Amino acid sequence: MSADTGAIRPAVERRREELIAFARRAVQAASLPGQERAVQELIAERLGELGLDVTILPVRFDRLRGHPAFGDDGFSPDARIDVIGRWRGSGGGRSLILNGHVDVVAPGDETLWTESPWSGAVRDGRLYGRGSCDMKSGLVSGIFALAVLRDLGWSPAGDIVVESVIGEESGGAGTLAAIVEGIRADGAIILEPTSLDLCPVQSGALTFRLTVPGRAAHGALRQHGVSAIEKFSLLHAAILELERDRHERHRHPLYDEPDWVAPISIGTIRGGEWHSTVPDLVVAEGRFGVFPGESVAVAREALEAAVARAAAADPWLREHPPLITWFEGQFESGETPADHPLIATLGAAHQRVLGRGARIRGVPYGSDLRLFTHHAKMPAVLYGPGDVALAHTVNEWITVDEIIAAVTVLATAIAEWSGTGR
Repeated sequence: MSADTGAIRPAVERRREELIAFARRAVQAASLPGQERAVQELIAERLGELGLDVTILPVRFDRLRGHPAFGDDGFSPDARIDVIGRWRGSGGGRSLILNGHVDVVAPGDETLWTESPWSGAVRDGRLYGRGSCDMKSGLVSGIFALAVLRDLGWSPAGDIVVESVIGEESGGAGTLAAIVEGIRADGAIILEPTSLDLCPVQSGALTFRLTVPGRAAHGALRQHGVSAIEKFSLLHAAILELERDRHERHRHPLYDEPDWVAPISIGTIRGGEWHSTVPDLVVAEGRFGVFPGESVAVAREALEAAVARAAAADPWLREHPPLITWFEGQFESGETPADHPLIATLGAAHQRVLGRGARIRGVPYGSDLRLFTHHAKMPAVLYGPGDVALAHTVNEWITVDEIIAAVTVLATAIAEWSGTGR
């Protein structure tokens, strides 16, 4: 079977109802971090039904802890699993990994959702639920691309590997476990929601905690205390200035918004014990963006130096310096050259199926792409259905038609990349 015979599109349509039903089941299997086993068992069963060699890979922190990319996300160190499915090629073709994560972020206040975050409801051509966009539909698209190719009697020349991994949202332990296990290929497509744009470059993101001391006093005698909230405000202003300065000095041609390549964001602030007491402590946590090509060490030093300069200019903070600690997700940046054959093959399949050229762009967030490019020494690209702006939101959704389009493009690209087996 040739990748451009026109047989793929109708074969995808024949699988449409089954595909959407399976995507709904995946969403309905709630998979918060540490609770992914049910959906992983669902994925393993489907890969087995397709005739792939299925391996259950325990994600063991004792095997990962010494790796430079490992970050302890605080969840179980040995009870979580990856599911690896391998379609063995006959030889002589290029191998490919289709990678997707099944862990999802918490839904927040469920009363804000129109239906349960785990409903998997389909309405007006949209699939709803936590993980529908980020990124179970992408993973399902990759699995069904292989199902369609099997339907058509195609077999690969190079191995095709499906990696259903855990832990992406909190540092990438699942993909790292697969890399440490020695799983490699000639390229990887990470099925993140990119609106079917080709994204071969990602910024990094480092999670940090900023602890700011003050001195408690009665609120009516504020002049005798030192408000940690006020001191944090000084440091926050310096951090925002650092963000502006860094973006003046870093530019990348694949980013449409050059001032938002590596944002710095404060996500949580905790301070004070009583409304009428001057707060003696503020703890703020956030993410620090890493520019493509910038090392983690250089990025960390930039924040630490900016906070130290601001503290040195304040009499209280000079004597009571704030503390920065780095914890949880520590995402490096990552990049595959835009002219790599993997990008060309996927772009050509996109053009053939959708009748328009694929947009090539960088993304300002961390992903598992950097694990492939830095630590597996492999080319990788983000490509999948769904708008990332809908990820992590209330009433998260994805269009059914975009899932179908992704399956069709992926099946076309896989056949072209691997070549037909003997």
